[in-house]
Amino acid sequence: MKIDLMSNPRELRSIQKMARDVEQAGFSGITFTEGGRTAYLSVAAAALATEKLEFSTGIAVAFPRSPMITAANAWELQEASRGQFRLGLGTQVRAHITRRYGSEFDPPGPRMRDYIGALKAIFKAYRKEAKLDYHGPYYELTLFNDMWSPGSIDYPPPAIDAAAVNPYMLKMAGELCDGIQVHPFHSQKYIEDMMLPAVAEGATKAGREVSDVDLLVPVLTIVGDSEEEKAASKAFCRQQVAFYGSTPNYAFQFDLLGFEGTTAKIRTCQKAGDMAGMSDVITDEILQHYTTEASWDDLADKLVDRYEGTAERLIIYTAGMDYARDPDSIGRWGEVARAVTASK
Repeated sequence: MKIDLMSNPRELRSIQKMARDVEQAGFSGITFTEGGRTAYLSVAAAALATEKLEFSTGIAVAFPRSPMITAANAWELQEASRGQFRLGLGTQVRAHITRRYGSEFDPPGPRMRDYIGALKAIFKAYRKEAKLDYHGPYYELTLFNDMWSPGSIDYPPPAIDAAAVNPYMLKMAGELCDGIQVHPFHSQKYIEDMMLPAVAEGATKAGREVSDVDLLVPVLTIVGDSEEEKAASKAFCRQQVAFYGSTPNYAFQFDLLGFEGTTAKIRTCQKAGDMAGMSDVITDEILQHYTTEASWDDLADKLVDRYEGTAERLIIYTAGMDYARDPDSIGRWGEVARAVTASK
């Protein structure tokens, strides 16, 4: 397995220093999220500062950018990273797309399917493999000539990964995508009982194998060499599981494990403004399904035991946050990263 550090985009010069430190520590790559700052610029800064790291957007928001703009960004980043870039795309949620970005959202699943089809057509046009003549339900692209081409590059088109949780998106990703950006809020039962069968159904439709679709998996870790040291990361993970689990569309995650009604309890606290109460709903029994808990020396083995044979790439959810607080923390995380990548 490969292993990434997850990071929010920050000031670009600081991203370059972080990228060099991450490369030296022994990580496989960096996965950049997208919030107030763009993931694409962070990838560019990091790629130009390193030699071997691989990069993913996890995720970049698709719909506010036309497929042509996204394709152009991805093409240049694939060149800048020496062919080591994965384009991870997500829908975000309706409120952000319509009210923050001022873009169209509905219907998100079919729109994303069309978006990915458009990207593939654009990549073929960039490589002069086919004339751009794409006609989909939401995107129609027919105007393209050499003046507007970014030019050829010495690498294949970047892999396209989609954020997918529900059956429609999982099947679509299995059919069309190179990989899936798995949600950090996942249990092994969800992966085995819901995700993989849906991905396999989509892959079979396209004449592919489920193994053709990489799973890129962000992992929540509770790590420390004493209960006192673990307490802070446990509190953070409990808070994150409560936050993600407050989403009504994710209630099934708890239901799968026999914890019916958990989302309703979280939302009751949320509506009352009781943030501590939200976390308190997540018992240790629930939390263990969504986290990997270990000492520092045992963490790599625990991650390999849990995800070997399932994940192509693990993404350490808190490593970038730890680095932002204390750059020296990268040394300990690097030991974990090297042990994971060395496992057979």
